[in-house]
Amino acid sequence: MDFFSALVLGLIQGLTEFLPISSSAHVQIAEQLFSLDSSLTRPELTAFIATIQLGTEAAVLLFFWKDIIRIAQAWFASLKPGSQTKTQDSKLGWLVIAGSIPVAVIGLLFKDFIENDLRNLSIVAFTLIAFGLLLGFADKIGKKATPIEELSVKHGLLYGLGQALAVIPGVSRSGGTITVGLLLGYTRAAAARFSFLLAIPAVIASGLYEFAKTVGDLSSSAIIATAVATVVSFVVGYLVIGYLLKYLERGSFMPFVIWRVAVGLLLIVGLSTGILTA
Repeated sequence: MDFFSALVLGLIQGLTEFLPISSSAHVQIAEQLFSLDSSLTRPELTAFIATIQLGTEAAVLLFFWKDIIRIAQAWFASLKPGSQTKTQDSKLGWLVIAGSIPVAVIGLLFKDFIENDLRNLSIVAFTLIAFGLLLGFADKIGKKATPIEELSVKHGLLYGLGQALAVIPGVSRSGGTITVGLLLGYTRAAAARFSFLLAIPAVIASGLYEFAKTVGDLSSSAIIATAVATVVSFVVGYLVIGYLLKYLERGSFMPFVIWRVAVGLLLIVGLSTGILTA
């Protein structure tokens, strides 16, 4: 992999990880456009993608580090024997854990099927369009009135199910959880904020696992390219989080819906004309 390809892929990962447009879909499309399937072995490509995802999750940790520390402290305090401490932060900690269970279970049970059968651009085209329209529908009918402080256990688990849908390429981790949040009546900013917090355990765990399993397959040149892409994904991802949360104070998700549908339709055209292969 050359320096330019690594730079572009890091940029794509950073731009798309937190927007509800599916980073996995865009990275997969870029793999073909830059012919990475031929320049990297499958283990090298897996290690590369897992590592740049850790870059964007590092951006989440840095952006929300005050919230994370506060929530973690409250959660640990609630574990003390006889503790009567049941704050909103401690509850949020438990909800992040509970909401991470569905994606962990589904990811482990269907890992081979997901990696070998679902990584198909025909499926990606369909999910980009279908779940894009669902996001638009949720944004249209959702009450957008409930703040994150009123998050309940039931709703936390439903968020988790929304995140679990993201094992299907093209759905989008943030898109799935945000859609659920909007349908449940949460504000746009609250839906996005909990989506980011909920993703931390799952993405870090899966990213570290894939990285540890495949990093030995990276050549010295691939390691340099991966490091470049990871730094780029971290910086760009950090900026995107701040932009998105500020934008959602007044803006809607419609631009992302339009983008998803447009990319899905272009994918169909590319596949039907032979420019891309499923």
